[in-house]
Amino acid sequence: MMPRSVLSRCARLTQQVPLESARSTKHGVHRGMSSVTIPPPAFCHRPLEAPFRYLFGPGPSNVPPRVLAAGGRPIIGHMHSEMFGIMNDIKKGIQYAFQTSNNMTLAMSGSGHTAMECALFNIVEPGESVLVAINGIWGERVAEIAERMGAKVHTLVKTPGGHFTNAEIEQALAKHKPVLFFLTHGESSAGLVHPVDGIGDICHKYNCLLLVDSVASLGAAPLLMDQQNIDILYTGSQKALNAPPGTAPISFSERACHKMFNRKTKPVSYLLDMTNLSNYWGNDGKPERIYHHTGPVSGFFALRESLAILAETGLENSWKHHTEVAEYFWKGLEDLGLKLFIKDKDLRLPSVTTIAIPEGYNWKELLAYIMKHHRIEFTGGLGPSVGMLLRIGLMGYNCNKANAAMALAALEDALKQCRMSKA
Repeated sequence: MMPRSVLSRCARLTQQVPLESARSTKHGVHRGMSSVTIPPPAFCHRPLEAPFRYLFGPGPSNVPPRVLAAGGRPIIGHMHSEMFGIMNDIKKGIQYAFQTSNNMTLAMSGSGHTAMECALFNIVEPGESVLVAINGIWGERVAEIAERMGAKVHTLVKTPGGHFTNAEIEQALAKHKPVLFFLTHGESSAGLVHPVDGIGDICHKYNCLLLVDSVASLGAAPLLMDQQNIDILYTGSQKALNAPPGTAPISFSERACHKMFNRKTKPVSYLLDMTNLSNYWGNDGKPERIYHHTGPVSGFFALRESLAILAETGLENSWKHHTEVAEYFWKGLEDLGLKLFIKDKDLRLPSVTTIAIPEGYNWKELLAYIMKHHRIEFTGGLGPSVGMLLRIGLMGYNCNKANAAMALAALEDALKQCRMSKA
């Protein structure tokens, strides 16, 4: 029971509240007048509603119940020992998914763009030369970010769906002598999976680091960080990894760490500075982790569980499964008379299939019809591929033949119901 003296004090304070609120100020606040002038928004009076849709675009994809449940667990502190244990699990899961023994392995608090900027900001200093392979939107983004931070940007450019030979890459490396070469492994804007074998060796021959984007390909197409001599590799959580958007695994080789931690200037971003992040993730060998930022606790829960599912499935089984479903889907598309955008089967991205826009159809009308009548999301092109193709993603939890058949049925229906232009 609360002591009488405390109760009496509470009573006196309660009596004083009306007196305090009744006092006028120089701004003219009078008795009973609230200082709140903006009313509560109308949405507060209704529950949150989010429609169910089949997310068969290039990502995000639908999330399995197990991962949703993990993300819904009670919040713990981002600096609690249990949270550090979960972060350690995530690190080991990423090492498996990337096939790397790199100590400097972690997950960024943000989408794949965050990891992209983290790599560039930490590796490249103003005035240094960077070589970027552009065959879709992701190379364009990297080139712009590097230019904004003051790098000397050189590009290898091909139209969407094109790929670069090792000879072309070596010739550009010899000419420009960059400190970093960027390549997209899974170019989702075109549906292309780019060969990686031998490129890391060529980069090292010219004292250049290899940075690879695997946001759309990790878990769906073979990629071996250590064996293929990739120096920096990153991905996103929301595609074949089965997790919600908002976390981005990344790993740095010893060569990359040497460059990164022997800079002459500080990285342009405090949030993405690996000197701080390496400590937050327990990668710097220091006994104590120091607060840097508040990580997305629920997002890390979900990512940890998604990596566990990938490990239980097995990387090679995941690659095989995505290929089998993709090939089933490709045949179904061809049976409908549709043309696959990437002609070479070996260069097709298993997780994101691209279709040339059928002649005579308005691609926006097709997508709108499929969304309205089938609750299925497909998308058009992105960046340089806009107006050239349709993109359909079957990855992670969504990667199965039943979903492929559903997607084919929706396409067939749309082709029958949508009007063809006479032009």
